[in-house]
Amino acid sequence: MTSAQVDKHDDRPAGNEAAGTDAAGNGPSEGTGEGYQRGLGARQIQMIAIGGAIGTGLFLGAGKAISKAGPSLILAYAIAGLVIFFIMRALGELLMYRPVSGSFSEYAREFVGPFWGFVTGWTYWLFWVVTGITEVTAAAQYMAFWTHSSVPQWLYALVFTLILYAVNLISVKLFGELEFWFSMVKVTAIVGMILICAGILTVGFSDAADTATVANLWNDGGFFPKGIGGTLMTLQIVMFAFLAVELVGVTAGESKDPEKTLPKAINTVPWRIAVFYIGALIMILSVVPWHEFQPGVSPFVAAFEKMGLGVGAAIVNFVVLTAALSSCNSGMYSTGRMLRDLALNGQGPKVFTKLTKSGTPLVGTTVSAALMLVGVWINYVAPGKAFDYVVSFATISGMWAWIMILVCQIRYRRLANTGALPQSSFRAPGAPYTSWFALIFIFMVIVMMGIDKDSRVSLYCAPLWGLILGVSYLVLKAKNPENKAFEKRS
Repeated sequence: MTSAQVDKHDDRPAGNEAAGTDAAGNGPSEGTGEGYQRGLGARQIQMIAIGGAIGTGLFLGAGKAISKAGPSLILAYAIAGLVIFFIMRALGELLMYRPVSGSFSEYAREFVGPFWGFVTGWTYWLFWVVTGITEVTAAAQYMAFWTHSSVPQWLYALVFTLILYAVNLISVKLFGELEFWFSMVKVTAIVGMILICAGILTVGFSDAADTATVANLWNDGGFFPKGIGGTLMTLQIVMFAFLAVELVGVTAGESKDPEKTLPKAINTVPWRIAVFYIGALIMILSVVPWHEFQPGVSPFVAAFEKMGLGVGAAIVNFVVLTAALSSCNSGMYSTGRMLRDLALNGQGPKVFTKLTKSGTPLVGTTVSAALMLVGVWINYVAPGKAFDYVVSFATISGMWAWIMILVCQIRYRRLANTGALPQSSFRAPGAPYTSWFALIFIFMVIVMMGIDKDSRVSLYCAPLWGLILGVSYLVLKAKNPENKAFEKRS
């Protein structure tokens, strides 16, 4: 895709700051027409993409899912992984048509309408603020493994928030480097677990050798010990584990040579899911029978204990701490970019357009970090319930971005096929049918969430948030009737 194509379709509303100037208006920053610097190399983009698919949902949430579905959880992850691949290829097609940092919000604005761009931008921003609060809370709880009650939980939450805020303000390159090493820890842990389990199954060492067998995948009630219904009820847990895989789309405006790095990162999704989710679960469930896993206990910890490796709990605690900090780091990064995109399009306060000299969105990141400090306050007043207070909204708000990616790709492909828009150099295979399949699957997961009393609360929050956004949009439109931000693009 040429730069001329980017400029042609990047018709921002009049009256906003020039996207190519820095915070002081001193002229274009290095690299992009949005004022950002292309500081993320191929190595960092690859690890951001990998890290986005590996989080606390796998390290901790899989224990609950195994107890609900047994070995059939492997199939649930395989099907959900295929859907995630369809979503990412749909996103890749849009990114190669027009790589912008606003990503899903920009595409929703162009292909569905200004209101949906407004909703998508603010919802994705809220998703990462809530996720940031959740993850910094989780990180503070993980630190208690080593310090117990000698250091208050809220203090850890405060320190982690401030450190990650500083990292994100210094430069996008430092953010990428930190995310690279966070992801490296997670990848190393999973690969190490797979190798250890493979050794037990083939050589027969450790305390688990006597009962370790691939037959554990179909013994004890078969592959579907809780029935097909039990497997379906784990889909919301599975999809939660994949949240943030789309973060690679937000990096489009700051990646070096996006036409090469982004497609390569997206095309690695199938083997990432095959190795880190399906491969790890096959190995763990072969070594440890499924009925020995308990909700709230990491399957990795349970497997280490079964093997008689006492250091397992400490290792996994360090890994999940890393996963939580990685997610919070990503939240700091994406929230500032989303707020700036909204501001550049006249759908947010203009103050959010300001960049630092290093090309990072100063005000947007600062405001988002300040809201994440709410997590510190929650940890102070109710450390035992802090995680439960903020986690329920994350899944439904995160899946909204996936829905908009698919809808926009379907509409874009229709226009491109008629010649109204240039064809993307990275077309999604099987689209639009694969995109429709992914949409139906996501709506089925939402129905499952409504049936499950534990996750139903997240659906109650969605209409309230929608009402707030609807009223806010109408107020903004009434105050600025001439603003092109409220006109549908042709």
